[in-house]
Amino acid sequence: MIFKLTVVLSLLAVPAFAATPPACAPAADGGNPCPVNLRRPSTAPLSAMAQLGRTLFHDPALSGSGRQSCASCHDPAHHYAPAGASAVALGGTDLTRDGLRAVPTLTYLETRPPFSIGPDTAENETAPTPSTVAVGPHGAKTARNNAASAANLVPQGGLFWDGRADTLQQQVAGPLFNPDEMASSRAIVLARLARGPYAPMLRRLGGQAVGHSDDLLLAEALFAIARYQIEDPSFHPYASPYDAWLEGRLRMTPAQRRGYLLFNDPAKGNCAACHPDRPGPDGTPPLLTDHQFEALGVPRNRALAANRDPGFHDLGLCGPVRTDMAARTDMCGLFITPGLRNVATRHAFFHNGAYHTLDGVLDFYALRDVAPARIYPKDAGGRVLRYDDLPPPYRANLDVTDAPFDRHPGDPPALTPRERRDIIAFLRMLTDHVVSHGPSHRPENGETDHESDHPPAARNPPVRRDHP
Repeated sequence: MIFKLTVVLSLLAVPAFAATPPACAPAADGGNPCPVNLRRPSTAPLSAMAQLGRTLFHDPALSGSGRQSCASCHDPAHHYAPAGASAVALGGTDLTRDGLRAVPTLTYLETRPPFSIGPDTAENETAPTPSTVAVGPHGAKTARNNAASAANLVPQGGLFWDGRADTLQQQVAGPLFNPDEMASSRAIVLARLARGPYAPMLRRLGGQAVGHSDDLLLAEALFAIARYQIEDPSFHPYASPYDAWLEGRLRMTPAQRRGYLLFNDPAKGNCAACHPDRPGPDGTPPLLTDHQFEALGVPRNRALAANRDPGFHDLGLCGPVRTDMAARTDMCGLFITPGLRNVATRHAFFHNGAYHTLDGVLDFYALRDVAPARIYPKDAGGRVLRYDDLPPPYRANLDVTDAPFDRHPGDPPALTPRERRDIIAFLRMLTDHVVSHGPSHRPENGETDHESDHPPAARNPPVRRDHP
């Protein structure tokens, strides 16, 4: 719950990840009684197009300021997430403008399905179009009843917090031309592509047609960046201590084991309901997201520039950035469920960056409904402003059904402070250790975050270009 390139994402079946069967829960000594052979991608050198994309990814001259590249906010040394602790990144032509939302990681996006509304199942590949589907009341969803909840029709998939991009090429173009982010223009980008140091390579790879079509030239550049994200293994190494535990190569500490069990307990953390943590039937490593959307009622981040206007609200799926779902009031306040890999290395959580530590995040989940005064501000009369970042007409969209949100003021929280710390201990196991001694080297524990020069390689899914 905490959370095509035309890579032809719609052709990539996302495996269903079941909750942990009781027989496969961690043994008393922290071992895995049901080890699996994870199906990691094979290693391959980057293609010429991906190498070009890597250069473009790191080129600040493509931005309006001339000082901000993709890597400025998606730092490879921080799992392609921001290095700083700010809730949002500064951008614009003078690098002084607040972004609207927290910068997400670019890791593990290679199998993200396109946006759709359909049955609550990770295997759904034929979802109806958004404009024709009515979303019913929020059905109960726990770490153990995912199959029973499949009758629910839910929004799922897509890139960005609101799922508005279906392809990695579209995703690249978003921040590039956003005035609050890289703040570039078509003229700036085309000039750089035509005359920059990589221009000859771009023309050679794109063919003669790119010399006669600005649209094609731009599309080839975006394709190259997307190809880099697909091919470079550092975007999806699957090299965490948890992966090693799944394969039976290390034991959990007592705290990690307790946290894992709480994470999967539908009456306690219930985290696996939205962040399934089991491998697929074919050994595909878990992504720890169901790719669906939730309205959680995160407190308003009043430090954001946009929120200085009391009448402004970021409503996720129904706007303001996404415009095609503006009439879907049943989706206002919903944001995508992020994957939890490398979550312990992040510094801003939820769409508005309202929290900066995992302790704060776990407190929000445990206390939102039982002690709202500890989560939300008060007005001048001392009244707690519950759900202060979601206008009252849309509060019916909030999750008040699933644990730990199924409680009321004064009830005991679903998780004690120690139990929250134990879940965090488990979450730290999800941090990728970059391999330093070749692909066969794996981490020994989940307590530290090491870097490595030789992570496992990424899968190369079918691709086609998003050409005009």
